[in-house]
Amino acid sequence: MVLQDKVVVITGASSGIGALTAQMLSKRGAVPILLARSEDKLKETAAGIQGVFGLYICDVTDEEQVVKTFADILSTHGRIDVLLNNAGYGKFASFTEMESREFDEMMDVNYMGIVRCTKAVVPHMLERGSGQIVNVASMAGKIGTARSVAYSATKHAVLGFTNALRQELRQQGIIVSAVNPGPIATEFFRTADPSGSYEKSVARIMMTPEHVAKKMVKLIEKGKEEIDLPGFAALGIRLYGLFPRLADKLTYNMMNRK
Repeated sequence: MVLQDKVVVITGASSGIGALTAQMLSKRGAVPILLARSEDKLKETAAGIQGVFGLYICDVTDEEQVVKTFADILSTHGRIDVLLNNAGYGKFASFTEMESREFDEMMDVNYMGIVRCTKAVVPHMLERGSGQIVNVASMAGKIGTARSVAYSATKHAVLGFTNALRQELRQQGIIVSAVNPGPIATEFFRTADPSGSYEKSVARIMMTPEHVAKKMVKLIEKGKEEIDLPGFAALGIRLYGLFPRLADKLTYNMMNRK
């Protein structure tokens, strides 16, 4: 995809990889449309964008707000070429420590938020016969680890949704992609790991948000359907798929550092 003048809607664009991806897309000539709940943080992101952009306050858990926001975007910009579903959060805690409402709340943002935004844009893309939907999942959506039961469940849901939707829309001119990153040095860990212990334990493999944002932009440009980050993780995922129980036993100490 040539990104010049492409309209790219990005949820969770107020910080981290969402903000950086918006800025990188702008440098390539795209028109990033920034969505998040915090107007102040969105304006900080927008300050790093030199070209044309859009800015909308939108809570992905509010269906009425999502429908109105996407209608406004289409009315103003005429089309949506790419939807980057990036909004999400995590909390690392044991199953017995997590309350049922926390499972609901995380699923509402991480999974249902993607469903709501995708439903708001797919009819438009079907009418045009083109478009790309990029869902930010996680390595946690492929390999479950201790103290990430709720978070892993949301990301498994995202990948199941993404893979099924890809098949459903494959002949309709719409690309459906998944991005599966491992640990990234962002504000995510302020909520997920307030103690900082997990963040320290994975410091050697922690990716910079700049690295992940570049990979996401490249995925959009090339129309790729999936990417696992870091790169060596792709091999690990394949081996895990072949020998899941053995892999669980062999990698327990390494993977369960939360």
